[in-house]
Amino acid sequence: MMSIQRWPEQGWTLLQLLLMASFSQAEELLCRQRGDPENPQLLMDGDIMLGGIFSFHSNWKNRRENYTQRPSPLECTSLNFRGFQFAQAMRFAVEEINNSTDLLPTVSLGYKIYDTCGSIARGVRAALALANGNEVTSAPSNTPCIRPAQVLAIMGEQSSSPCMAIATVIGPLHIPMVIHVFFQISYFATCACLSDKTKYPSFLRTIPSDYYQSRALAFLVKHFGWTWVGAIRSNNDYGNNGMAIFTETAQQLGVCLEYSVAVFRTDPPEKIQKIIDIIKASTSKVPVSVCSEMCHPGTRKVLHKGKPVCCFDCIRCAEGEINNVTGPVIIHQSSLMAFLRPAPVHPMSWSRRIVEDPTKPLHPTSTGHMRAFQPASLQDSVTCVQCHPEFWSNERRDACVKKEIEFLSYEEIMGALLTAASLFGTFTTAFVALIFFMHRKSPIVRANNSELSFLLLFSLTLCFLCSLSFIGQPSEWSCMLRHTAFGITFVLCISCILGKTMVVLMAFRATLPGSNMMKWFGPTQQRLSVLAFTLIQIVICIIWLTSSPPFPLKNFQELKDKIILECALGSAVGYWAVLGYIGILAILCFILAFLARKLPDNFNEAKFITFSMLIFCAVWITFIPAYVSSPGKFSVAVEIFAILASSFGLLFCIFIPKCYIILLKPEKNTKKNMMGKMIPNSF
Repeated sequence: MMSIQRWPEQGWTLLQLLLMASFSQAEELLCRQRGDPENPQLLMDGDIMLGGIFSFHSNWKNRRENYTQRPSPLECTSLNFRGFQFAQAMRFAVEEINNSTDLLPTVSLGYKIYDTCGSIARGVRAALALANGNEVTSAPSNTPCIRPAQVLAIMGEQSSSPCMAIATVIGPLHIPMVIHVFFQISYFATCACLSDKTKYPSFLRTIPSDYYQSRALAFLVKHFGWTWVGAIRSNNDYGNNGMAIFTETAQQLGVCLEYSVAVFRTDPPEKIQKIIDIIKASTSKVPVSVCSEMCHPGTRKVLHKGKPVCCFDCIRCAEGEINNVTGPVIIHQSSLMAFLRPAPVHPMSWSRRIVEDPTKPLHPTSTGHMRAFQPASLQDSVTCVQCHPEFWSNERRDACVKKEIEFLSYEEIMGALLTAASLFGTFTTAFVALIFFMHRKSPIVRANNSELSFLLLFSLTLCFLCSLSFIGQPSEWSCMLRHTAFGITFVLCISCILGKTMVVLMAFRATLPGSNMMKWFGPTQQRLSVLAFTLIQIVICIIWLTSSPPFPLKNFQELKDKIILECALGSAVGYWAVLGYIGILAILCFILAFLARKLPDNFNEAKFITFSMLIFCAVWITFIPAYVSSPGKFSVAVEIFAILASSFGLLFCIFIPKCYIILLKPEKNTKKNMMGKMIPNSF
């Protein structure tokens, strides 16, 4: 008995020794934080600081701790885009208030925002960091480490269980010795238990309690006449409290529960499979024909106005849009019940389900949503995804396929025909040039400056060949070459014809008594005039190419399901300047030839030039509206056709009559016949 009575005294002595040791270590005049500091992911200073606790991520990597060293920080995974949006909404609201001249004009708000990764422990650490801060503070040894709260209020968390843990920790800070009144404000925690102000005096929220939702669900079950049902809930405060209210209300309404099971995201697969077996073995069944069937790939869901969310139509995606979610998609609990085919499942914590593959075990998420694996038929998207501009939707609207690239190529029929026409014109011009060369000493060739005739034939050959640069896939060099080559060769061609027309006029004037006109427009002047007219076009093309040259362009707007490869003009002014200069020379040549058409020569070349320029002008006048209204590669074909048509018109009208005389009427190919006079006709 004496030894037993001595134990209290020895105990008090030991306690005093421990207190003395602890006081001897308390001489350090610092208040230190236990553990590593928690730094916010988003920070902005202000006169009044607000805290934010959000889940930017929904999970973290599992690891095994051996407890021989300090555990490393959580490594977050699975980006939670919705939580990130909530944080951005808070940032936006703070910035809008700071930028407003009416709201808090002399006070600036700041924020400290933390990412908890869906971890309750990390949420509590973030709340303590917001309350205390991470700084080392000096204080006398006999003074407790007390300071004002670092933030005025905390926004968050999203789920009920983290909110309860945070509110339990920071609730005691709502006392008079704390200078700032400290509140926690949640935007998504709906557990009815959080309405208890005796347990959570500093908790506020901007969303109604689940008390009303749980009761409403019970009344909904009663409304459909379901008196024998099963229920599933998430194994957390949100699911358990909500299920308790639902069960109580359902019993009052005469609804019986066959089973009520709880799941959590960390449950092993064996437990999940056991829950599935319970559901499949149940005797309570789902009523038929209540909800719509799931939407198939290539369609989107359109809800029926005024009806439950499981009633909808499946509308086919528009052209250029697809719906083929190969990753996790979200479907409603009605689809989950249709998939499992057991009893009507209480959607307290299963308002949505993430489905991936029914052959693998279900894995609950932090909010009680279920994750499995996606069968191809379970698609339930309310929106279709727009394809990239270079892609287009297939016929089933479930995949984006690369658009067909369209340009005028040599392989297609139209390109091959135009190529053949261009080569035919080239060889025809070369054949005419050969005939003229072989009969170069004949009067009909020597008349009206044979040198200009050969130069004209050379320029026509270039006109036929330049049309080939418009065929094929556009490139940087081909785009610059096609328009400039076309402009320069046609000006060279029209300049030669203009020179020949002026020779006809001057030759007639030279036959008048006392006239010496040919002295001022001899062969040298003719060459210089052709060179001068061509140089002007070359200068225009150089200015165009140096300022804003043509370039290859992918046209996505012209056709919906095709990409048109075309040559953009670069500078429209430069392009129309080239065409305009050709038009001015053509009109001038036509006027002069028209004036010389009635000169009394047996072979008056002016009337043939008049016909050729009439065809030339008609072709290019009709080209403009046809070119503007033609889509895609057809506009290129129209331009090639105009080049070939005008070139053939010049070749046939000017040179075929001469070839006819050279080959078939050689008796007329004499100087006397060429210089003979004739009575002009009415034209």
